[in-house]
Amino acid sequence: MPLEKIVQEPGRAWALWRISETESELSAQVLPYETVPDTLVHPNKRLEFLAGRVLVKTIMEKMNLSFQGITKDEFGKPSPRGLGVHLSLSHSYPYAGALLDLNQPVGIDLEQPKDKLFRIAPRVFGPEELQDAGTSLAKHCIYWCAKEALLKVYGKKDLVFSENLLISPFREEMEGDIRGRIIVKDSVTMISLHYIVYPNFVVVFNQSEKI
Repeated sequence: MPLEKIVQEPGRAWALWRISETESELSAQVLPYETVPDTLVHPNKRLEFLAGRVLVKTIMEKMNLSFQGITKDEFGKPSPRGLGVHLSLSHSYPYAGALLDLNQPVGIDLEQPKDKLFRIAPRVFGPEELQDAGTSLAKHCIYWCAKEALLKVYGKKDLVFSENLLISPFREEMEGDIRGRIIVKDSVTMISLHYIVYPNFVVVFNQSEKI
């Protein structure tokens, strides 16, 4: 079973999956609730789609919830069908990640550090973020994943990464906590994030807030 990791706490759980199955093996685990859309033609994208759903099903079973597939709202934000719970998905073949919370909006993102992040950074990082990231590819990846996670928490797509989704400077470790801000007009929402640097990828997700 390629479940790499699952972490549970009251009302939430997140997990990582390493894809090693065939499409038919994954598909069999989520039928009849999920089938790969015809618009997904690349083999790896089809595997990512299915692995994400198998992972969500696995998390839900751990939380004693019934999996009946995944639906998306008008902004593309996923949620388990028939339940009022919060879900975030991410994948970068051959890895998939998912975070589910019973009460609060969530965001998780995982990426494999690649040199293209150096080219993208000037467009999506603010000046302070760009300076803090320096020449570290891993830190660039943490910043990128953190911004993606913030966007998923927000749940809409009308934000500018370099202006509306900001990350405070931090000391790079293999694992740590960072602070993010979602800025929409005159409103600023502070979000606590956690990151983990694995040998082949980085994962960042928002932490549970006290309510």
